[in-house]
Amino acid sequence: MQIALDTYMFRDVPLLKLPGLVADLGYEWIELSPREDFIPFFRHPRVDLATVRAFRKALDAAGVGVCSTQFVQRWSGPGEDERRQAVRNIKRIVEVTTELGVPVVQSEFNGRPELPEASEARFLDSFEELAPVFEANGIELRLEPHPDDFIEDGFRAVDLVRGLDRPWVGFVYCTPHTFHQGGDGPGIIRYAGDLVRHVHVADTFDFRGSSGLRYIINPPGSTARIHQHLNIGEGEVDFDGIFAALGEVGFDGALCASVFAWEEKREESSRLMREAIQEHADRW
Repeated sequence: MQIALDTYMFRDVPLLKLPGLVADLGYEWIELSPREDFIPFFRHPRVDLATVRAFRKALDAAGVGVCSTQFVQRWSGPGEDERRQAVRNIKRIVEVTTELGVPVVQSEFNGRPELPEASEARFLDSFEELAPVFEANGIELRLEPHPDDFIEDGFRAVDLVRGLDRPWVGFVYCTPHTFHQGGDGPGIIRYAGDLVRHVHVADTFDFRGSSGLRYIINPPGSTARIHQHLNIGEGEVDFDGIFAALGEVGFDGALCASVFAWEEKREESSRLMREAIQEHADRW
């Protein structure tokens, strides 16, 4: 099992200095989330293969590995132009990931909730086009339902991943999205079974609380999805239940600290999360 740090709060740290920093924070693994000088959100990668090789040397020197690269692309549309651009970008992302020596990429479905059928159709078009690219490079794809996506419910997302029916496609469970996925984190994990290969770990509050008045948004009726990425213990996620379920299904993937809320104390937060994840993993 890998305990990794999502380095988004450290995206201003020069790429080649990132491995040493992560090692100093007590981690042996990096989840390489989008950053402007590597793989940015929605756009083509900005890194050349020479820099990838230099980064790989920095990782080796620090004794740190990359458990996955993460991309967010509009491969589910809403338009065909956006979808084609995303497919082109993802092909380059696979090339970069392969050069880095990392066997895993992870992403969101990234469609529109008001267009679920059209978004799913475009996602499947992209998947069919990209499947030979993933297979040829020996890359595993791990998929996550995200708030404001065409599929948000955790059980239905597992169904979609299962329906893709490829051994190299797995499911990402994101604990700070628990309440947008339906609220039953342990149940989703048990339902997914060995499809769960990646877990983003952070806390959040249940936005449904107080008769839906936990958060008051103006204007009324806004479709905004509100959640947080807090340190474990600062919200309402049932981590004991989630880690118990992970133990039941024999989870042996990546547990990634994914806190974004505390950039002003990011080192302290990262060390706290490393200890808290290890404690829960040991207990369950």
